[in-house]
Amino acid sequence: KPGRYLDLGSGDKLLNLGSHSYLNLGERPEVEEAALECLHKYGVGSCGPRGFYGTTEVHLKLEERLANFFNCEKAVLYSYGFSTSASAIPAYSKSGDIIYADEMVNFALQRGLQASRSRVVYFRHNDVEHLEELLEEQARLDKKDPKKANATRKFMVIESIYMNTGKMCPLPELVKLRQKYKLRLYIEESVSFGTLGPNCRGITDHYNIPMKEVDMIMATLETSAASSGGFCVGTKFVIEHQRLSGLGYCFSASLPPMLAAASIKVLDILEAEGSDMVMELQNKCRQMQEKLANIHDKVTVTGEDISPVKHLKLAESTGNREADEGILQKIVEKRAIA
Repeated sequence: KPGRYLDLGSGDKLLNLGSHSYLNLGERPEVEEAALECLHKYGVGSCGPRGFYGTTEVHLKLEERLANFFNCEKAVLYSYGFSTSASAIPAYSKSGDIIYADEMVNFALQRGLQASRSRVVYFRHNDVEHLEELLEEQARLDKKDPKKANATRKFMVIESIYMNTGKMCPLPELVKLRQKYKLRLYIEESVSFGTLGPNCRGITDHYNIPMKEVDMIMATLETSAASSGGFCVGTKFVIEHQRLSGLGYCFSASLPPMLAAASIKVLDILEAEGSDMVMELQNKCRQMQEKLANIHDKVTVTGEDISPVKHLKLAESTGNREADEGILQKIVEKRAIA
């Protein structure tokens, strides 16, 4: 199975940089043992949605553990990482609402924004000043029509570490705007879950921002948790609403119990060893950033130095995206990255 290293059959042992298992917990024997034990008890699949007969004690335990891990009231579990944010956003935001979203949000969030049928206003990537300009513009319109303004809900959708850039969001500044303009703040934490903060809780943990300043956190279990599925955490009111309105929750078979059991074991590991693991990972991320930055004068690397997501780009573009990708693909095939 794919792990930290790949053997392509030529005798070469290559470092696998194409995986999002940042902590490599999928290779821990206790995680595999927990999954196998649950497999023998419940079988492979759940054979039904959560609202019918697809709920087991393992699902309920994982939701409880996730809520406790993030110091939130409740958690809801999805069977597929992509469907988590794609379902959670339209469960709340409807036609007539306004969503302010960073222009570089990932594809799953884009699908969720589209499905909400809300008016989506994109602000420049990590540009707090541009976001405030857009909010001020809307505030002026609201003063002209206070009745409509009272009926219009406003949301902010961001990622903690952006999958498309590897850059970290300026959360403290965004929280101030949330308070000033009365926004509902949703954060997608798939990259930062398990990789940021002394307790592995993501960007709120990294910046020491209370969870009460965030309305909902969404993340996949397919990165640091080395499993499958996704989850949302937040207040009881926000989370329980998804059990009736989250399409990916209501109409999909639930997460296979053995994968939920594996995620529970991962949480055990993060709570026991997470602080040291995060420090080690971030040191390696910095080293990788430095090495990639000096790999060649025609190639550049973007992203936060402590981010596990790195983007290699040509220092000078050919002006054609397909041509750029072709050149980078040749570099990949030549060696270095598997």
